Amino acid sequence: MLEYHNSRPAAVIGPMGRLFTRESLPPRDTTRWVASRKAQVVAAVESGMMTVEQVMARYNLSYEEFASWQHAMDRAGVSGLRIAAVQRDRAERRRHAKSTPLRLIPA
Repeated sequence: MLEYHNSRPAAVIGPMGRLFTRESLPPRDTTRWVASRKAQVVAAVESGMMTVEQVMARYNLSYEEFASWQHAMDRAGVSGLRIAAVQRDRAERRRHAKSTPLRLIPA
């Protein structure tokens, strides 16, 4: 007979080097998302503590917003989640888009 065991960890070491649990994650009604809070949420998903769907429902996030946090964290760690870093990346992409000539594809 097969038994189901919940394999989700109860606690993990977070991106700031501290142990955290589901209860120590940011509150559901969080509106001010600082880099450390974003990092905790990303770590909760990557550790298997929560699913992306659970995070989206709990914090009223779109998949795109969570994915952008995850991408920023992968690229630059916690500092990549700071608003200034996001704004700098956007400005750089805009500059690159303006400097890249538009190529027309013949019909």
